[in-house]
Formats: sequence, structure tokens, C-alpha cells
Amino acid sequence: MRAIKLNYKIIFHFLGLLLLFNGGFMLLSSLISYIYQDGVTYKLFLSGIVTLIIGVIAMVATRKHSKEMNKREGYIVVTFGWIVMSLSGTLPYVFTESIPHFTDAFFETMSGFTTTGASILDDIEAVPEGVLFWRSLTHWIGGMGIIVLAIAILPLLGIGGMQLFAAEAPGPSTDKLHPRITDTAKRLWLIYFGYTIAETILLQVAGMSFFDAINHSLCTLSTGGFSTKNASVAYWNNEPIIQYIIIVFMFLAGTNFVLSYFAFKGKVQKVIHDEEFKLYFKFIAIFTAIVALIIYFRADLTESTIVHPMVWGEGESAFRHALFQVLSVITTTGFVTADYTLWTPFLVVFFFGIMFLGGSAGSTSGGVKVVRHLVLIKNGFLEFKRTLHPNAIVPVRYNKKAISGEIVFNILAFFILYMLSFIVGALVFSMMGINFESSIGLAASSLGNVGPALGNFGPVNNYGALPDLGKWWCSFLMLIGRLELFTVLILFTPFFWRNR
Repeated sequence: MRAIKLNYKIIFHFLGLLLLFNGGFMLLSSLISYIYQDGVTYKLFLSGIVTLIIGVIAMVATRKHSKEMNKREGYIVVTFGWIVMSLSGTLPYVFTESIPHFTDAFFETMSGFTTTGASILDDIEAVPEGVLFWRSLTHWIGGMGIIVLAIAILPLLGIGGMQLFAAEAPGPSTDKLHPRITDTAKRLWLIYFGYTIAETILLQVAGMSFFDAINHSLCTLSTGGFSTKNASVAYWNNEPIIQYIIIVFMFLAGTNFVLSYFAFKGKVQKVIHDEEFKLYFKFIAIFTAIVALIIYFRADLTESTIVHPMVWGEGESAFRHALFQVLSVITTTGFVTADYTLWTPFLVVFFFGIMFLGGSAGSTSGGVKVVRHLVLIKNGFLEFKRTLHPNAIVPVRYNKKAISGEIVFNILAFFILYMLSFIVGALVFSMMGINFESSIGLAASSLGNVGPALGNFGPVNNYGALPDLGKWWCSFLMLIGRLELFTVLILFTPFFWRNR
């Protein structure tokens, strides 16, 4: 067996390109810092310049590269792209001394780019506006995927991007909106950008300041969960309209963006009849009803509020907070309006369970994804039929089309690998002396890119108490969860690096 020959030049060329993107967004953050006169404009500007210089050096040094990119190189670029983005993304935190400790800065940045939303910050409102904006931007960039954004301009470099899109795009399959993959990326980003602008305007009209509105929009559409307030969205518990606006956009962000494209094209029937969308909607409706009923009949739960008291006896309040928290966890956004770990032991276990659900494939959410659960459920029921009729060919159908056995096996393998990763993740946390409830919460939340966990790391706590090793382990789980396990874990297999 011979070791494979990789095109290292194209790998480093692409990593340099990603650093240019990162540096550009850092400069944008320095502009926000200048507008708000928060005192860190120069340091943010410097972090952007340093990142741009490194990116330019990498691109210039590898300008004479082969245009060919195979699947292996695609996986390497995606995985190391996220790592390089996260490493360079620590500079605004370190330079401004908002998060001087490198491990904490890397954790915050990885949490941002993977749209997890877990934070180590104790006093978010004391952080300069420019740094908070950069923090939100890491969510927004990571939401749809910096790789997909880069694909949109790859034709200018003479590079085809199909391998990268296949490696990075969320979900078990990728619906192409246009024969050319670059045009697909552009359409997805246009929808993503449009939703962000729309939510920003609506939130501002509803009473948020422009700064709060733009930051929460960036973090909603990316299903991230970073907030500009210590109390998260609970800060606006007395302003229901703000929470309903965020609810709508969390729902859209957790829906396949391809369906949004069809809806804008007037093909509403494609949306209504999509099996994953219907199950996604049913899950939200049923889970919200369960949580709302428990809240409504448990008036003693007012202690779960963070800032403003909620009237739990009123139906609207119970419905709103139930819907908000169910959507926040299912879509892995992680915004908080109340401490659901105080909502009876049943609801603690309930919310822990839906951390494994995830939104739709093709959305910005994390988790296992609804379509995978749908295929697993269908295949499970069909096994009964196959048992009775062993010679019959009974394929699993999705949207009235038969799914190949290869896809079913891939989904089964993903689910098994996901659960094994969760178990190993929890075991490692427990080896650090973290209690059982906190360990399983940390593993599920990090792997699913949810944000809030359980125990000592619940919705009203941050991750600052984690030991440094725990933060690095969390960062690894966030990365493999965001990149759908196979993309990262395949790099640890010996056959990946061999020709045969």
C-alpha cells in the first residue's frame, strides 16, 4: 500500500482564501467598533490585517497549483479550514483582551463557527461592541458554511467546488437548485442574507436597538445562540413580539433552505408535501403542546425565569415560552427565555432527548437531522414486513421515491457513530471529575451544536467552569458534530491516507 500524493498547494491556497474572508469580516467588526467608539477599534483592525497578511502570503506562495481537487483533498480542506478559521478567529478576543486566555478564546471561536453558542463569558454586556459583533459574525459565517461561500467565487480561481460542497453541506444529501454548484451556493446565500436583513428590520421595529437587532439576527439565522445580553432573549420576556419574531426565524433557519427557495419561486406544493418538513412541523407542534400544558398547570415554576417574571397561569405565556424553548433546542439555536432545567424532572429529560433531534437537512441547524430520524423510523417498521416476507423487496421511500440501500446504510452508520461519539464524549467528561448529569449534557449539547446543556452547564450557566482539557474536548465534539462526523473522523482512518 502506497501513501497517497496530495495536492498540498491547492489545500494551502484554499486555506489562504478562507483567511482572507476571516480578515475581511474582522475589518468589518473594527468599523462597528469605530462607530460605537468602544475603545478597541485599532486592536480589531490589527487582528484583521494580521489575518489578511497571512492569507495573502499563503495564496501567493501557492499560486502555481494544479486546479485538480479530489475528494480526499476536499475533506482535508473542509476540516482544516474550520480549524484555521477558528485559530485565526481568536485574534480579536486575544488582541482586545476580551478573552486573554488562548484556550478560552479558541473555545469561544469554535463555538461561534460551529454555531454551538456555548460561551465562557461571565459578563457579556461588558464586552466591547466591536468584539460582540465579531462574536456574532462567527455564527453567521459558520451558519451556512464559509466553504459554501467560497465555492461561489471559486470559478474565478479556476477551481471546481463540487467536492467541497459535498463534504461541507449539512444533511445526508444535497439538493441542487441549479446545474452549477456555484450558482447553488449563491442562491442559498442570497436567501440566508435576505432572511438576516428581514429579521433585523422586524426586531428593530419591535423595539430592539439596531445593534441588538443585527446581532440577534446573525445568531438566529445561523442557529447559533450568542446574545448581546447576559440573560439572552429572556431580557425581552416582557416584550412578546420580539420573541415571536425570533421564533419565526428560528423555524425558518431550521428548515431546509432549498424549500425556502421553492417557496419564493411559488412552488408551495413542494414545501407542503415534503415529508421531512411535515415531520419537522409535527415534532414542533406536539412537543410544544406537551411543554405548554405542563407549564400552564405548574404555576410554581416562576423560579425558572431569568430576569422578568412570567405569568405561568396564562395560556399565551405558557405557549410562547414552550414554543420558544422547543424550537431553540430542536433547531440547536440555544437562545434562552427561561431555565428549562427547573421545569420538572420530566421536562429536563424531555429537553435532553430533543437535543438529538436536530432541524432539517439543508438547514443551518446541528443534531442528527429530522430526515435521518424519518428514514430510520420507516426502515424500522419495514423490518417487521421483511421479517414476515423475507423474499419481498421492500424499499424505504422518501417523498414517494425509493431510497437506495446505500443511503439507508449510510444513515444507520451515521446514527451509530453519532451515539458512540456521544457515549465516548460523556465518558471523557466524567473522567475529568464532572458529574453524570453535566457530562451527558455537555456531550449531547457539544455534539449537537445546541449550546445550553444540563447540570452545572445549563441554560443560565456558562462553560467557564470547565477545565481547559474539557474546553478542548468540547471544541473537538463541536467540530465533528458541525461537519457531520464522517468529514472529520475519516481523517483518523489509515485507509484515508493510502491509495488502496
